[in-house]
Amino acid sequence: MLSKFELRPFAFEGRSRGVYRYGEGPGVLVISEIPGITPKVSEFALRVAERGFQVWMPHLFGVPGKPPSTLYAIKSIAQTCISREFNLLATRRRSLVTQWLRALARALHAERPDDPGVGAVGMCLTGNFALSLMLDPCMQAPVLSQPSLPVALGERRRRAVHLDPGELETIAARSRDEDIPVLALRFTHDRMCPKARFDRLREAFGDRFEGIEIDSGPGNPHANPRFAHSVLTEHLVDERGHPTHEALERVLAVFEARLRPSSA
Repeated sequence: MLSKFELRPFAFEGRSRGVYRYGEGPGVLVISEIPGITPKVSEFALRVAERGFQVWMPHLFGVPGKPPSTLYAIKSIAQTCISREFNLLATRRRSLVTQWLRALARALHAERPDDPGVGAVGMCLTGNFALSLMLDPCMQAPVLSQPSLPVALGERRRRAVHLDPGELETIAARSRDEDIPVLALRFTHDRMCPKARFDRLREAFGDRFEGIEIDSGPGNPHANPRFAHSVLTEHLVDERGHPTHEALERVLAVFEARLRPSSA
């Protein structure tokens, strides 16, 4: 999958990372989940690009193209734990890596400055990073797929959204004033992305928040496993009528409406 992408470095404030780029059209950042840019993450990014978007996929952790495994995930989590750019437990501040991602989003928008802005999908550990990007005017379509930071230990962290309260207020006000929707996805029994976190997002964003919660409880009609976590990648069932497929189509529809409004 990655062979279709062009890999280029992007530097900001002395920190350079590789960014995989593919497609033409309005810009969308695909920010991978733990353990990294797996084949399923690349597949999702290609699908976005094939809908007529320019996708930039930054390499933040892991080994690009490597399939997921339990040991690989543990190693990736350990690497992020010792990195100063990621804070897995912070309830009232975002990870420092979001500064670099905001600069990347601005650079992506600069490729097509006449577009309304860019979109972003954060997944798992990076899920709430898409929300942080709304601190910049260029972010017009944030998608939070199973946002898992901070790690949900205790009630306070289960409700937290990995943002300074003042920043959350700023983002929520922008969402209301500019009519920007915030789309979020989760499985109902996902302990890493608890219901309390979606409740907090609903409180903050009101009717601008759209939360898609897919049944993964015992006996659910689509046989989603109780441990299901990755809505758009590892646990996507790409069949019409399946709720994960419908969630994927909803993500693409939001990008169409927000980034190409004249054709929506």
